[in-house]
This record gives sequence, C-alpha cells and structure tokens, in this order.
Amino acid sequence: MNTTVLERFLKYIKVDTMSQPEQESIPSTEKQKDLANILAQELRDMGAKDVKINSHAYVYGTIPATTDKKVPVLGFIAHMDTAPAYSGKGVNPQFFSNYDGKTVVMNKDTGLSMGPEQYPDLLNYVGQDLITTDGTTLLGADDKAGIAEIMALAQYLLEHPQIPHGTIKVGFTPDEEVGRGPELFDLPGFGADVAYTVDGGAVGELEYENFNAASGKVIVHGLSIHPGSSKGRMKNAILMAMEFQSMLPVFDNPMYTEGYEGFFHLDTISGCVEKVVMDYIIRDHDMDKFLEKKAYMRRVAGYMNQKYGDGTIELIIKDSYLNMKEKIKDHMYLIDLAKSAMEELGIQPIITPIRGGTDGATLSHKGLPCPNLCTGGHNFHGKFEYITVQAMEKTTELLLTIVKKFEQQAQ
Repeated sequence: MNTTVLERFLKYIKVDTMSQPEQESIPSTEKQKDLANILAQELRDMGAKDVKINSHAYVYGTIPATTDKKVPVLGFIAHMDTAPAYSGKGVNPQFFSNYDGKTVVMNKDTGLSMGPEQYPDLLNYVGQDLITTDGTTLLGADDKAGIAEIMALAQYLLEHPQIPHGTIKVGFTPDEEVGRGPELFDLPGFGADVAYTVDGGAVGELEYENFNAASGKVIVHGLSIHPGSSKGRMKNAILMAMEFQSMLPVFDNPMYTEGYEGFFHLDTISGCVEKVVMDYIIRDHDMDKFLEKKAYMRRVAGYMNQKYGDGTIELIIKDSYLNMKEKIKDHMYLIDLAKSAMEELGIQPIITPIRGGTDGATLSHKGLPCPNLCTGGHNFHGKFEYITVQAMEKTTELLLTIVKKFEQQAQ
C-alpha cells in the first residue's frame, strides 16, 4: 500500500490538469479528461464496480460492501485539476530522502531553495522523505495526493475482502480550483449518504467550516481624450479604479487577516484610461458579515456612480459557495469519528476553519454532508509546494481507519 501511494502520486502529477477560470465548459480545460480517463481505467482494473466517467470528466466508482450490517454509504472525493495560479505542466519532482531539517536546494540551475526559516512546518518532517518541485511548476499535491490516497485505499480494500466494511463510493471532480467542481456532480448517481473530501493540508487537519464566498467584478468605464485638451472632459478609469479600491476597508485584506476574519481581495486588475476591469474575491465565515461586505461594495459603486455619473462603475457580484458548517452541525458524528480515527493512529487532530473552500462546501449544501480531511501537503498553488511520502502513507491509513470505524459503529 505504501509504495502504491507514492507510485500513483508520481504518475498523476505528470498529467497537466490546470483549470481555467471564466470558461463556459466543464471541464474548463480538455486536458483534465486525460487524468479522468486514467483514473476510470485504474478503477476498472482493480475491480471496482459501477465505474463511470462522463463527458464532463467526472469519475465515479464503487467498492462493494463486505458486511451485512446497515452501514451508511460512505464517499471519498478529490479533485483532479490544479490551480491556474501556477503552471502544472512538466512537473519535475525533487526528492530529499531522510530530510535533515535544513535548507534544501530545489533547483541547482537557478539556486532556488527552501528551508525552515521560511517554512517552519518543514521541521515536522525531519527523517521523512520530502518531495518538492523544481520551482518551475507547482507540485500538484493539491489534490493529486488526495486522489492517490483514495485510490490506494480502494485497491487495498478490494484486495482484502476479509475486512468488513460498508459500501464505499469514490468520486473525482474537475474544476474545483475555479469553483465549479460540484456544479455537475451527480449526487443521486454517486449514491453516498455522507462523504469526506480529501483536500486539506498537514496530516491531522479536519475541517467543517469554510468561508462564505463570492466573486466581485468591477468594470470602470472612463473616457479617453488627448491630455492636452482633456480638462472637464476626461474620465480616467485607472484613477477611478484606484479610488474604488481605496474606499474598501484597509485591514479587511488577506495580508492582515487570519482565522475567522474575512476580507476583500483584489485578485487581478487590467485596463487603460478608457476602461479598467478589477476582479475581487469576497470572503467571510460569518453570514451577516459576508452579506455586509457585498452590500459595502454596492454602496461604494453607488457613491462613485453618483459622483462620476451613472454607469461609470459596473459591479457584478456572484456567490461562489457557502459555509458548510450550517449543514455539518447536524452530522457532527463525522467529525467525532474522524478525530477518533486520528487519535487511534497517534495523529493530533487539527480542527481549523478553512480560509478558502472545497467541493465539500457546495456538496454539503446540496444534501451530501461532506467535511474535509488532510492530504499531507503544504504550500499549495505555488513553487514551494511540498509533501512527504510518509504523510501520504499516514493519510491512506487514516482513510482505512475511518472506513473500519464506520463499520464498527453500525448496528
């Protein structure tokens, strides 16, 4: 099982599955289908039942029950795409066996290095086998480590039918990183009563709270005239965009927030005197504060339209996902059971609010209670992403222990 997790992970990260925002289609990139086809075939080869892959690159499979007990049908879900924030093409993993806790040179040609001075969590992995990038791409542990761990679990259960367990469902989604993973997820076809996404960070992370999230697109319409004859006539969209940003609360910004604190985040800006487009993400765990943040942006837009003329500021706000806590609070046994499994394995549970979201947030609101489990990875979405072999092994063991505990608590 241990080698299988590593071998699977190394195979999956070689497949470029970067998603792209603001695309009409699902998946947003055709190349995600390459990994979907690999996973579907691997599930068939290992003997999983009811393996399905559809034209939107969703993959489903079933591990049949080996007990007559009435065990809730349990699902495990991970996403196939990698974040568009950094390239996922041509991943070249670097290995540091028996990591010594010191700075490692990830790329000898560029001199790129990483050490505990920057990333203190590295000291938790002294003696383990570290996998990093070479700095030219992200690694893809988010969420190909989760996929590898679920697939390793599936193979182990299918090869050991003497282990009593209920029906297990596995599902792999496209486009989680662009917020569309659950959009076409076939909940009735999936057939699980409850599930976990395997999409978190350090071993021990267990999450059932996440941001309420929305996107905000601000389009500033200006008027470009030769600066030599522009008095009283020019409307500089760049300056008005700067004014809009300056009117947002300074400290409601990712640079100054943590824990349950929300924010406005200006993610991209482009344009000229005639027109500027700004893309924001709006986040807060508290629903009332979330609603107020959206209302605040509307008030700023209204004020500037009153100041500069109707239609100067065009604001489009779209909800992305909601806090899963509202749906998990009636199923807290999922959290208690996962904590118990961690403690049995000597893992310290780390229950923290997600300063982001997962497929599980939307799936929970669609009727499938779905908290989030760790994968073992760190520094997702960038060149300093890393994971250890032992973290993937431990997470696979955790999934197996959860499966056993579900069967043990059944009547």
